[in-house]
Amino acid sequence: MNLKKLILLVEDNPDDAALTRRVMEKHSVYNQVIEAQDGVEALDYLFGTGPHAGRDVSQQPDLILLDLKLPKIDGLEVLRRIRQDPHTRLQPVVILTSSKEEQDIVTGYALGANSYVRKPINFTEFSEAIRQLGFFWLLFNEAPPPPRP
Repeated sequence: MNLKKLILLVEDNPDDAALTRRVMEKHSVYNQVIEAQDGVEALDYLFGTGPHAGRDVSQQPDLILLDLKLPKIDGLEVLRRIRQDPHTRLQPVVILTSSKEEQDIVTGYALGANSYVRKPINFTEFSEAIRQLGFFWLLFNEAPPPPRP
């Protein structure tokens, strides 16, 4: 049984992506992390299109960490498309963003986000937030079964 889980990290800031990876490693949250730097890349990965054509889309991430302020297609539109497709609609999606906008929070939840986490600016707080996200979503949370064909 493979205990290593797959995380799709959708983050356009390379420093934030690297920091997230480092924090996960520091807290022994060892998982395979696939990075997408914009909304198009995230959707291509999830739906096996573009450069990910031919990818086995029955193997989906166990967790999607989704920034909102993304180039090309923003995070809310990515979330909307994830929830519209029967093969991805139940996947855990955590919005991980610096946005404090009330409308982003309301819209994120309305579109089906499982959680909304604002990135703390302080490194210690950011580290603790990532540690808790990893433990909860990858160890304690019971994910839904994959969709049946």
